[in-house]
Amino acid sequence: MKGIAIVGGGPGEHIPALHRYKEEELTWIGADRGAITLVNEGISPDYAVGDFDSVSKEELEEIKHSSKEFTKHPAEKDETDLEIAVRKALSLEAEVIYFFGVTGGRLDHALTNLQILAPLENQGIKGVVIDKGNWVECKSPGRHEVFNDPDYPNISFIPFTPEVRGLTLGGFYYPLENAYVPWGSTLCVSNKLISEKGTFSFEHGILLLIKSRDVLSESRKS
Repeated sequence: MKGIAIVGGGPGEHIPALHRYKEEELTWIGADRGAITLVNEGISPDYAVGDFDSVSKEELEEIKHSSKEFTKHPAEKDETDLEIAVRKALSLEAEVIYFFGVTGGRLDHALTNLQILAPLENQGIKGVVIDKGNWVECKSPGRHEVFNDPDYPNISFIPFTPEVRGLTLGGFYYPLENAYVPWGSTLCVSNKLISEKGTFSFEHGILLLIKSRDVLSESRKS
């Protein structure tokens, strides 16, 4: 699958070490301040896009110098910098888009960024939001597999529509059979796999699959 990684301008403390993903054949897009994040990680952006109103003049010159393609947009525009980056990814015929640096800051930005996953899913494009504590995907009705990931051991299913019907979980500590899960329900929060692979299926609605770990408790231990 053709993979593209977009790095947004979210707080750096929420962004995982991007060099872990360098071995994959990914095209890297830096959206606004996300471009300098890539440069600081030793990754040359394939594309740097945005209005760059959140970087200094020195950082802007560094982005221009390090990026294979640089496009500056006006500050007054109808699209966010992340939307511009997504449009670029779609023009490159992305099959999967990984998002970094799109959580942990302003709540309105984070919620809007998560909503981007739904139209991507409708187009048959896999979107994944990744930060230090979470891995988030959007899922349409059908049967899906989920694999054990020691970095993100907790698994939750959150309704992304007013209701989800027919949810069945197999291979989980808390199994379900043909469950009805309305908006606001906590029925499917914080589950775990009991083997290397589990399955989930549902008939109606849209789900957010969230794999997570307790970053706060880890920092308190260190």
